[in-house]
Amino acid sequence: MNPLQTLRVAIRALLRNKMRSFLTTLGIIIGVSAVIAMVAIGEGAKAQVEAQFASMGSNLLIVLPGSTTSGGMRGGFGSMPTLTWDDLRAIRTEVPTVKYAAAQLSSVAQLASEDQNWSTRVYGTTPEYFSIRDWPTAVGSPMSDSDAEGGTKVVFLGQTVVDNLFGANANPVGQVVRVKNVPFEVKGVLAEKGQSSWGQDYDDVAFIPLKAFQTKIQGGLQQFISGQIYVGAISEPATARAQKQVTALLRDRHHIGPGQDDDFSIRNLTELANAQEASLNTITNLLAAVAAVALLVGGIGIMNIMLVSVTERTREIGVRMAVGAKPRNILAQFLVEALTLATAGGFLGIVLGLTGGRVLAARLHWPMLMRADIIVISVVFSALVGVIFGLYPARKASLLDPIEALRFE
Repeated sequence: MNPLQTLRVAIRALLRNKMRSFLTTLGIIIGVSAVIAMVAIGEGAKAQVEAQFASMGSNLLIVLPGSTTSGGMRGGFGSMPTLTWDDLRAIRTEVPTVKYAAAQLSSVAQLASEDQNWSTRVYGTTPEYFSIRDWPTAVGSPMSDSDAEGGTKVVFLGQTVVDNLFGANANPVGQVVRVKNVPFEVKGVLAEKGQSSWGQDYDDVAFIPLKAFQTKIQGGLQQFISGQIYVGAISEPATARAQKQVTALLRDRHHIGPGQDDDFSIRNLTELANAQEASLNTITNLLAAVAAVALLVGGIGIMNIMLVSVTERTREIGVRMAVGAKPRNILAQFLVEALTLATAGGFLGIVLGLTGGRVLAARLHWPMLMRADIIVISVVFSALVGVIFGLYPARKASLLDPIEALRFE
């Protein structure tokens, strides 16, 4: 009997008990669909985390000033200025793993166009900041060194501010916006960044060159930076080294002895992103392991039903052997039946998993990213389950004595 005939006989045998065949494949369907859905959502969540941290900037370190202590109560980092402009220059010039460094000063201010107004966070900074944050200008011109050093009264707006002051799809370049009643010309509109995972709108901002910010919006603290320092490392692998080198530099400059606490804090967003991605990997692997157990249970179900099928069809097996079927033909038939059940369950599981994953992702507002290799692995694994768990019943059928099989009632 050729393979095509064997497959035809196996399918005909399975279709004689459609409901039982479907229930037999149910474990495989559930297992494969769970693997597909969970891995797809897990990969989508990882991609979202990567995109969110990429929007914050590449190879990013944030240096925060120290904290105050009053009456036994300690303020958070940033409550006491400890970082100086000389510290910033030293970070730029003396740390070999640092590519960019920029101060960021901030204030909440009311912005007004000719007929609208909007309250937002206004930042004072230099052109290096936009390189650190990977934040290009979508419309107009980017901030230049002459803007930062000359105190030019220009402003760069995020898209949310543009929408609220000028309307959607407007081009405000060249228009005048009053910041705390001081007129600034809109020189550029920044590319959209979207929202962070905690709901912060990155586009609800305005940027002013550092010197203009200090003279027109918020006075400085002379030698101290009344804000924080953004640092961009030369590469992602060098970010941890940059953190150590900046820490050593600032401890030396601030005369902090061994065993004494730092009067500053450094946040490494690359480490935070890697930790969050590792957590997602752990959860994804755990869910995939649970789904694999469901596949194993489905395989046991196939073995049980095939054993029942061998018992029910003992006389049929005896007749086939009596007319010339060899043990290997009987073995092949039952193996093909088990393989057909498992493979059909695998394909149905893929359809159900993709559908369920999309529904779940839409309900939870999570992204979904499907990997083709997971689909292939799921089908191959379900087929292997069918072969492994179908082998014992098939071998049992092939070893039946034809005479005893014909006498079976």
